[in-house]
Amino acid sequence: MPSYSALTTLPGEIPGQALADALEGLEPAPTGVGVFEIEDGSGLWEVGAYFLERPNEVELALLCALHMAKPFVISEIPDKDWVAEVRRELTPVHAGRFVVFGGHDAANVPSEKIGLQIEAAMAFGTGHHGTTQGCLLAFDTLLQKGMVARNVADIGAGTAVLAMAAAKVLNGRFLASDIDPIATETARANVAANGLRGRVQTLTSVGFRHPVIHARAPYDLVFANILAGPLKKLAPEMAEHTTHGSVLILSGILNRQAKGVETTYEGFGFSVTERRVIGEWTTLTLRRA
Repeated sequence: MPSYSALTTLPGEIPGQALADALEGLEPAPTGVGVFEIEDGSGLWEVGAYFLERPNEVELALLCALHMAKPFVISEIPDKDWVAEVRRELTPVHAGRFVVFGGHDAANVPSEKIGLQIEAAMAFGTGHHGTTQGCLLAFDTLLQKGMVARNVADIGAGTAVLAMAAAKVLNGRFLASDIDPIATETARANVAANGLRGRVQTLTSVGFRHPVIHARAPYDLVFANILAGPLKKLAPEMAEHTTHGSVLILSGILNRQAKGVETTYEGFGFSVTERRVIGEWTTLTLRRA
């Protein structure tokens, strides 16, 4: 049985969230609603909703008129086993000494590599995205140079693949946090699947605001693979929760946005030690002066 998506755009996060809230009240109700910034400098936000049956187009048109949004584009989503589909596409990803793989590929991980098992159903952070690869390669470069970190935080952790990579090769304390409680559950499952229960703590938090994250500062190493806008807003908290010599690995940054992120962090005492470009994405390594 097919499902349906309805997508539109409008200027500003607050109007976008208001439209998303209104969508929740529709009948049939959507199974999920999301609001995302379009990272092209236009100031537009995308609002999407997903339905198990075709949504009422008249109601959607009325909502667009009320919220000054563009007309919804409604699409039919074929009925597929998406996890099986993704598994066919996801082959092990090599990033320096690390290999990110699904359980179906466990036998294909070379014995000399450090395996990080992420299942296809736990989509973001499978290692196939240029941002995750960039972070792992940047971390591997630091390890080659002899970096030691004993207090590590992965902010916006998604699957917790970066926190787990650190826990596999370093001795210390490791935190993986995400704003989304579902992502936190995903991270917790991944931590257990990789034999790291008790070594990587998973938390739901906005930035460093959780009292446990705040209390553990200062951090030697912080991963943050999110988006350029949130990274800029996070800069003051990064400075507050790190100290001289602390290292940041930041990604989720489109190449054209990298300079703006660099400038923001330079204003808080960080300097760029490496820029790594994979496709349209830049990963920055910075050190606290």
